[in-house]
Amino acid sequence: MLLSLLDRSRTRSGRSDAEALQATVRRARRAEELGLHRFWVAEHHAVPGVVGSAPTVTMAAVAAATSRVRVGTAGVMLPNHSPFVVAEQLATLVALHPGRVDVGVGRSLGFTAPVRRALGTASADGFEDRLGELLDWLHGRGPVTVRPRVPAPPVWLLATGSGLATAARFGLPVVVGGSLLADPAALQRYRERTRHARVTLALDVLLARDEAAARRELLPQAVALARSRSRGEFGPLLPPQEAQRADLTGRERADVERTLAQTVHGDEETVAARLADLVHRTGAVELLVSATPFAEDAEAENDTRVARLVARLRTGG
Repeated sequence: MLLSLLDRSRTRSGRSDAEALQATVRRARRAEELGLHRFWVAEHHAVPGVVGSAPTVTMAAVAAATSRVRVGTAGVMLPNHSPFVVAEQLATLVALHPGRVDVGVGRSLGFTAPVRRALGTASADGFEDRLGELLDWLHGRGPVTVRPRVPAPPVWLLATGSGLATAARFGLPVVVGGSLLADPAALQRYRERTRHARVTLALDVLLARDEAAARRELLPQAVALARSRSRGEFGPLLPPQEAQRADLTGRERADVERTLAQTVHGDEETVAARLADLVHRTGAVELLVSATPFAEDAEAENDTRVARLVARLRTGG
């Protein structure tokens, strides 16, 4: 079982956007020191709480600051970009950092209507055509040649239920999370249709001395997500004590609880049992962990604890 990190360049209350990106690079260095397999970044636009708006640029910064860990995206949102330009950017990264570049692609649109207008993306219609075009460019099958000419990097699909069918049609590995983790039948259908099936689980994992302590660390991101869904405001992470006092509607509080229920958190034995069960039920070969505590030192401690736990599970300890 491989362990990787997804960092969304989350902003924190009282800190600047620039500090969030700098923290992403520091986290990548720590991930490499811990011996993690991949370090992936994300794509969000005009969101105060998430400032990773240019994933290939962030990948370049991360790759330049490290030397061994694989660098990728979860993901590049194809409705927002020309597949040819994405292929050129990825080829440039491969030329500069051979053997270390991955790409996860998704179909999400901008967070709000004004963002979608700014991006020029009204819908995700035609996603499969764009995906096929990207793969053609990367593998040298386009009407012109992408430069620099380099081997195509591995491509993953960020998959929902319908996304699994798309991945099967293109023969791509998948990154899955959320409700799909409770639907092994859907994953089995994907495997039956895909010659080289491969599943990566994306989930929030938080290790602490007990469940209450882990919940406190996860609460800021759960509150931010609940507010974003009901108010259209995805703000910076609050300190845990402020998140506990946050003025939420009943609907938002229910949303917080649903979000926390989808995480894996608690003490080491609880988390180990949950992870082992998820891996067994889904047949995943990789964990892509994405929890973001408010304090950077708490984030670093959690990354270290999770790395040690997965190493223990890997050896059957």
